[in-house]
Amino acid sequence: MTTYHFIGIKGTGMSALAQILHDSGETVQGSDVEKRFFTQEALEEKNIPILPFSENNIKDDLTIIAGNAFSDDHVEIKKAKEQGLRFYRYHEFLGEWLKQYTSIAVTGAHGKTSTTGLLAHVLNETYPISYLIGDGTGKGHVDSKYFVFEACEYRRHFLSYEPDYAIMTNIDFDHPDYFTSINDVFDAFQSMADNVKKGIIACGDDEQLQKIQAKVPVVYYGFLPSNDFQAQNVKETEDGTEFDVFVRNTYYDTFKIPMHGDHSVLNALSVIAICHYEGIPSEDIKNLYTFQGVKRRFSEKKAGNQILIDDYAHHPKEITVTIQAANKKYPNKSIVAIFQPHTFTRTKTFLQEFADSLSKADHVYLCDIFGSAREDNGQLTIHDLQKLIDSSSVIDLSNTEVLQEYEDSVLIFMGAGDIQKFQQAYEETLKNNKLNKA
Repeated sequence: MTTYHFIGIKGTGMSALAQILHDSGETVQGSDVEKRFFTQEALEEKNIPILPFSENNIKDDLTIIAGNAFSDDHVEIKKAKEQGLRFYRYHEFLGEWLKQYTSIAVTGAHGKTSTTGLLAHVLNETYPISYLIGDGTGKGHVDSKYFVFEACEYRRHFLSYEPDYAIMTNIDFDHPDYFTSINDVFDAFQSMADNVKKGIIACGDDEQLQKIQAKVPVVYYGFLPSNDFQAQNVKETEDGTEFDVFVRNTYYDTFKIPMHGDHSVLNALSVIAICHYEGIPSEDIKNLYTFQGVKRRFSEKKAGNQILIDDYAHHPKEITVTIQAANKKYPNKSIVAIFQPHTFTRTKTFLQEFADSLSKADHVYLCDIFGSAREDNGQLTIHDLQKLIDSSSVIDLSNTEVLQEYEDSVLIFMGAGDIQKFQQAYEETLKNNKLNKA
């Protein structure tokens, strides 16, 4: 029996896939850099060995799964290829593995992780399932009926998959280091649609998705009356959002979710649509309300009279909906955005859009750009963004105490890099102040 060796096991997708294989009875190990990542906690709980990178890790009986962040000249990849071991890239292996199940891919420029988590939660309450979520969470089950997984469009990796169903949340221009235009992104999603075997659940409020041509049935969801599944009578409550669902203009049922914002209603609607399509009773679908959320997506904690939110938002549209959700949940509090741009390419491409979306907050603090090792930073700095946002400030790890002045406010730490360091530094400041006062 082979051992699966994951090169870059701390990556979010890799960590989740390693957990799925482990839960399915396979022998799993992996290697990575020494730095600690939030994904490794789940691996350690399952006693999955994590080794430091070394060519000595590569032994004859291994099947290699390599993370997409590592090039072919990586020391372990080179050794594995020299030894002629079975070798897969992450998306290639996942494409093979999911063929055992009724597979549901969740894809889109925004909302993939939250929607995958929501669907996995609802199905997992009713069936034995396997799921892979882009926040590093994965679960396998030997008797899985469904396999729910997040399918990323970056570098067209999702074309390695031939899922039974696909949920498509939206199409938007992102990853400007790879995609050349919105038309290029659309072309990738059209190719993905061609791979789907049974049906597509697509957001009909998204203009780009309305243009998708498919060989399988397409079920549309959204707020517009032209959709097959429509949300009406949306009511914000203190602990979430309630809405009625109409299926082809006929009332179906009323649902409640523990999240706020129109984007959260749309995510839930896609889950309701696929479950209805698969014949799952509405009473089981109502488990939506017990969803605990996914990591780094509007993750909240209280600190004195402030609310601290950690969120992965790193695109202007994601920033807009995150601030909107905070305003809906806390209408009487001021919103403070602490944002770390992710990659110079994205920052440069969307500089004005970032300024416009961040300006929806009451106060804005900017952290230095989190660059990718694969890109050239050019002449761009965080001050280029600061100039476009009235009365914004640049913040670093040594002066997070300025955030204390925003009493009874919501502080949103946003970004796809290491923005959590800024929240941790601020929490440490609060703790030290408390000790000094004591």
